[in-house]
Amino acid sequence: MSVAGELDSVDSSPGFPNQFSDPSERTLTPEEMEKLKNDRVLMSEFKQLKLETEAQKNWDLFYKRNTTNFFKDRHWTTREFDELKNCREQNALYCTEQCLAFQCDLTKDDLPATIQADTVDVATLIFVLSAIHPDKMQQALENIFKVLKQGGIVLFRDYGLYDHAMLRFKSGNKLGDNFYVRQDGTRSFFFSREYLASLFQQIGVETPVNEYVLRETVNKKEGLCVPRVFLQSKFRKPVPSQPPR
Repeated sequence: MSVAGELDSVDSSPGFPNQFSDPSERTLTPEEMEKLKNDRVLMSEFKQLKLETEAQKNWDLFYKRNTTNFFKDRHWTTREFDELKNCREQNALYCTEQCLAFQCDLTKDDLPATIQADTVDVATLIFVLSAIHPDKMQQALENIFKVLKQGGIVLFRDYGLYDHAMLRFKSGNKLGDNFYVRQDGTRSFFFSREYLASLFQQIGVETPVNEYVLRETVNKKEGLCVPRVFLQSKFRKPVPSQPPR
């Protein structure tokens, strides 16, 4: 399980607690390297198929148990993504009859059936893609690409390679490379910069930003300090160049 909701952060930099961006991945300790090296046993194909079949049910139960308590609003999204600042102010043209909230499965539902193609300015993928099976990530991104307008941007933040949550998984919880299952049946993937970039490059988007965000989460009472690693990125749908006149 992620410890983000259990530990308190200590501020060490203006604007955000104990955080800095780094183009390179986190350096592991010898003990951590040995742990990952020895964790080679994958869950059986039968059990993995069952997890995929029950994925929606497991996430529904997760949110039923935790409601809004697990993911607390710390208002970091507008600090990290300038593109979202205007979204916090109520637009004078806002009309409930024209604003549509709906639920969909990005891996199989056709987004253009609900949202007009090439019309979306900003799409956010904040701790979304890590919950999708790696075999279906490409399909989900292609779905989003269809509704994104030219010049539209995808804002991404998710678990990064060698995050503390990844190193906490015990033997038997591994589903594949950087892919694990929690005790409640929900799954999580941990991204490297290279892997994420390759996913988006295959759908033909530009990559203005793609960096690791390194943090230390501290629990003073327990005397714990654990390294958190996230990947924060921006991807833009290209605008076709105009032919010379």
